[in-house]
Amino acid sequence: MLNLGAALPEMFMAVSALALLMLGVFAGKDKSFRTVSWLAVAAQVITIALVVMGDGGSAFFGQFSADPFAKFCKVLILIGSATGIIMAMNFAERENMARFEFPILISLATLGMMAMVSATDMLSLYLGLELQSLALYVVAAIRRDTVRSTESGLKYFILGSIASGILLYGMSMVYGFTGTTNFTVLGNTLVGGELPLGALVGLAFIFAGLCFKVSAVPFHMWTPDVYEGAPTPVTSFFAVAPKIAGLALFIRVAVGPFGGAVEDWQQIIVLISILSMAVGSFAALRQENIKRLMAYSSIGHVGFALVGLAAGTQEGVTGVLVYLGIYLVMNLGTFAVILCMRRNDRMNEEITDLAGLAKTKPLMAAITAIFMFSMAGIPPLAGFFGKFYVFKAAVDSGLVTLAVIGLVTSVVSAYYYLRIIKVMYFDEPVEGFDRNGTEMNVIMAVATIIILAFVFFPNPLMDSAAVAAASLFGM
Repeated sequence: MLNLGAALPEMFMAVSALALLMLGVFAGKDKSFRTVSWLAVAAQVITIALVVMGDGGSAFFGQFSADPFAKFCKVLILIGSATGIIMAMNFAERENMARFEFPILISLATLGMMAMVSATDMLSLYLGLELQSLALYVVAAIRRDTVRSTESGLKYFILGSIASGILLYGMSMVYGFTGTTNFTVLGNTLVGGELPLGALVGLAFIFAGLCFKVSAVPFHMWTPDVYEGAPTPVTSFFAVAPKIAGLALFIRVAVGPFGGAVEDWQQIIVLISILSMAVGSFAALRQENIKRLMAYSSIGHVGFALVGLAAGTQEGVTGVLVYLGIYLVMNLGTFAVILCMRRNDRMNEEITDLAGLAKTKPLMAAITAIFMFSMAGIPPLAGFFGKFYVFKAAVDSGLVTLAVIGLVTSVVSAYYYLRIIKVMYFDEPVEGFDRNGTEMNVIMAVATIIILAFVFFPNPLMDSAAVAAASLFGM
């Protein structure tokens, strides 16, 4: 049945985005940017409340599910989107890109992500994915007066279109060989049976399309250029919300309809995970631009997260969800630091620009060091536990080699994180950065507290992730 109550958060987000669009049009682009931005943030906070308080259930004749897994992922996505809008306000006003369309596009992309993680049918999956993608293509190129931003948007659009075509082709093959696009029916078809060869080929194409969306190797080629060329607040948004939504969709597709064919798709995920961890770790060693470094870092983190999915167990999915929650906090904090890298009212993006930061801004250097140690997985910070849970799930599933490769690449990736700390504390200081904005200070402080406190209070995230994972496995 329709059961529109299950989709109330999505309906509220859609209506609020359209209302803000009308407000921006009638108020004028010069006056409405900050107002529309704060109202978009308020709308997303209200949406979080609607998601948390929702009763769940399915809607639209089995094409949409508001189960605990979807609710968990939606909360992370909404936090990332709301924080992304807040981080963009001062930057947009300083860089003459304060257009009211920006927070509206972020809201529409968020709506698409919410639809993605709740999709229980190939058709609703594709609708959510394309709503997200079309908004992100525009956001990447929103700074129309710069060649770099326009180029990043064009690259993202062209490669994203190819990935969407690959995804659709895979869906058509799965439908052709199974006769259905519904996840539940697909799951029941596979119980006690084998996945037809044609459907397995279609699943490989679907995975290829999803790999592009999460920038997993070998479909990662767009990530460094788009991250570097897009405005920094846009890059910070790309690094968190779409990644979480894409990985959540990856989990739902793999574990839901194809949960009975783990042995068939497990080897694909293992290969993608190994390649992503290796490329993300080794390619970042040569980067001098901190945004490109974060691009390769995100590729590596996707590889680490996929280790948990490769396990194909409830424990593995729980580990991935915990990893995503920690990844969200670490990246938002790190990009808040990058947005504070302003000198004489100009953005600086080179790692060498952080030289001697411990002497010019000791507190900012200490916070950055905490983020880098956490990203590297140094105990007892939160980043260590994210990797620990996915590696443990892999070992428990017999994927010992995969876990060992993950540990080795994690050690390699620690080099470029520790290099940033070395530059801040041991290099000769350069001219200090401009004064930080209040919003950036608050974001960095909150992220630091969460990373440090996770070792003492892991239960809220762990318990929520366990309940979300159990809902996927029907427990």
